[in-house]
Amino acid sequence: MNIKFWKMSGSGNDFIFIDNRKNQMNSFDLPNFIQKVCARGVSVGADGLVLIENSDVVDFKWKFFNSDATEAEMCGNASRCAAKFAFLNGIVDSEKMKFETLAGIIEAEIIDNDTVKVLLTKPFNLKSNYNIEINGKNYIISSVDTGVPHVVTQVKNIENFDLYSFGKAVRYHEKFAPQGTNVNIYEKINDKIRMRTYERGVENETMACGTGAVATAIFAVKDGIVKSPVTIVTSSKIELKVYLEGEKCYLEGEARVIYKGELQEDAYKY
Repeated sequence: MNIKFWKMSGSGNDFIFIDNRKNQMNSFDLPNFIQKVCARGVSVGADGLVLIENSDVVDFKWKFFNSDATEAEMCGNASRCAAKFAFLNGIVDSEKMKFETLAGIIEAEIIDNDTVKVLLTKPFNLKSNYNIEINGKNYIISSVDTGVPHVVTQVKNIENFDLYSFGKAVRYHEKFAPQGTNVNIYEKINDKIRMRTYERGVENETMACGTGAVATAIFAVKDGIVKSPVTIVTSSKIELKVYLEGEKCYLEGEARVIYKGELQEDAYKY
């Protein structure tokens, strides 16, 4: 069976989108399928895969999977792509919409052809400036759940920082067991925040992370580094904008349709 899909990108975070409102994917071994089609070089390749499904309470719902097939509560960059996917496919008939995620209901708005703004769920488990030991060295970190758990720390010389080693150590640290955490480092450069993210489920640095951008903005504002709205420069060099309005956190940025196609069996049976 050939499977229609869209490849989309949110600020460098790339995803495979499939309309599953008729449940055609329910007969698949999803963990195996997801890992196969998200593998770079031998299939489509992506940071994650999203199934768009029917909802009984809002416009639609999604199932979001990381490239290792683990299901995640939320993904900020994918949420903007989901809104654009739904609008362009006629799943919704308005530029404003709501959809279900494991983290809760997400509100989204198509601003223009390139830009989507989403209201994420209320952040919780916020903890500022505490010590963690990594390989015998102490680091000052902060943590918050912005739909998924994130650790944030400010660094110097961010481009040369060994994010992979640090991120992996924090992601699997006993303090965050058993679910683990995403890890963000940031540095203020002029009036913007440069951010890099080690993403749980991808197990490496990703080109951008929307929920990580919101987490980073929360602490950068809280610590007096910048004021809202916060411009975040991702590893793709594509910028995200975070608006902090009381307990409401908005994420704004681009959502691109890269290509549309049909998955052949060779894409997932190898």
